[in-house]
Amino acid sequence: MADLNTRISDYIWKNLSEKHVAAKKDPFWESLHETGTELWLDTGDIDVAESIWSAEMMALTTNNTLLNNEIQKGIYDIFIAEAKPIVKELPFEERVKEIAFILNARHALRLSLKFGAFVSVELHTSTAHDIKAIEYYGKRYHEISPEKFIIKVPYTAEGLIGARHLREAGIRVNFTLGFSARQNVLVTRVARPDFANVFLGRIGAFVADNKLGDGTGVGEKAVISSQNWITGLSARNPWQTRLIAASLRNSSQLELLAGTDVFTIPPKVAVAGRKSLSGKFSSQIHAEYEANLNPSANEAHIEKFWDVDDKVLGLADRLAANVPATGAELVHIAVEEGCEDMFPSMSREEKAFVKSDGKIPVYSRWEARIKEGKNSPDTLLGLAGLASFTTDQEMLDQRIAGIIS
Repeated sequence: MADLNTRISDYIWKNLSEKHVAAKKDPFWESLHETGTELWLDTGDIDVAESIWSAEMMALTTNNTLLNNEIQKGIYDIFIAEAKPIVKELPFEERVKEIAFILNARHALRLSLKFGAFVSVELHTSTAHDIKAIEYYGKRYHEISPEKFIIKVPYTAEGLIGARHLREAGIRVNFTLGFSARQNVLVTRVARPDFANVFLGRIGAFVADNKLGDGTGVGEKAVISSQNWITGLSARNPWQTRLIAASLRNSSQLELLAGTDVFTIPPKVAVAGRKSLSGKFSSQIHAEYEANLNPSANEAHIEKFWDVDDKVLGLADRLAANVPATGAELVHIAVEEGCEDMFPSMSREEKAFVKSDGKIPVYSRWEARIKEGKNSPDTLLGLAGLASFTTDQEMLDQRIAGIIS
């Protein structure tokens, strides 16, 4: 297997000749960066990124959806076909997964070389509940580009454990698909990643789409709370975790959340902000935003996006003191500590609902479970996000399978 991995790595690096972009400084982005916010561009499209890239930007981030968007353009079809003999000794499903890994690493290297940037690379969604697979593929990504690759690990019970193992091996981790301060307390204490996330745009969409409020303020409130918790925890820890404000939906959030550790900025938001905002930014990390909610939001427990109660702190203490060996053990401990809603047991029907709902869960399906404390909005959004990424990963895999069959 070691020989196969070497051949795969050599193929990933083969004939890479990206022309480096000589980025210029931009006073607009410089002002935002001076608030303490690191700027990452949230796209896998090289041409789009080049049209926006500025000297103040440090990284790009891709995911299963963004990579699939690039693969479906057909730009890697020949590359996929030429990879077929390299992985011919593997079972067919493993061949598909290996070529998906090759594509992800290859595209991330192109981004890194083009922009001289760090690149956050996402694991195949089939690894989300497999600790050994998280470690295996995380280490392989790291070996390909130890200086520039940051490994994305999703919020699952196994993800917490796998991410911790990667960090103990000295590998940089971006713990993704986080939506709340309480999740990020667990992530910071247990996984100890370099980065944790709040996908704030989806929080606002969940509230608005389900008529629990107009969606304003909720994502921002979750980010500010997470930032303060992570900053406080990191000040006491020998390791440092930084918060990413992800899933920005409108340019005003660049001003409202200036000072957050990191922004991953979609190109449309970057372009709109550059056109419409003054470019005079100041840190807002101590701002107190009000969430505009309807009375029905109380029963939906929307406050769990920003509140961290004693049960969560107790769970974080227990897990940090003795990291479980398995995801099942971690889930059992969460139930014992009164935090079942953070890692809920899901029936086959409920899993189907998560997938069919798309990125934004339909609250009415989950209302009873939330009231019972068996699930929660932040957990649902994480499950929905992983299901959405899985759908896009399946599309990518199907294209690979069609080419190498």
